[in-house]
Amino acid sequence: MVRTSISIPRWMKEKMDRLDINWSAFVRQAIGRKLEGYSENDRVEAILINERLRRKAPDGWDSARVIRTWRDRRP
Repeated sequence: MVRTSISIPRWMKEKMDRLDINWSAFVRQAIGRKLEGYSENDRVEAILINERLRRKAPDGWDSARVIRTWRDRRP
């Protein structure tokens, strides 16, 4: 683990001291939840961008034929 520090107002620290809470564990969990939320948001944003960029194939489009054509062109 690494150590980091934060600055909080004195009144907040005084209130924290009155509670029987492991603040290090609490903060680690809160940061973990926030980071998970960001990675989830990134996935959602990527899906939305993909959907916006996606185009419908023209009628009669045969993707298998196009793939085969390009594969046959390879040396």
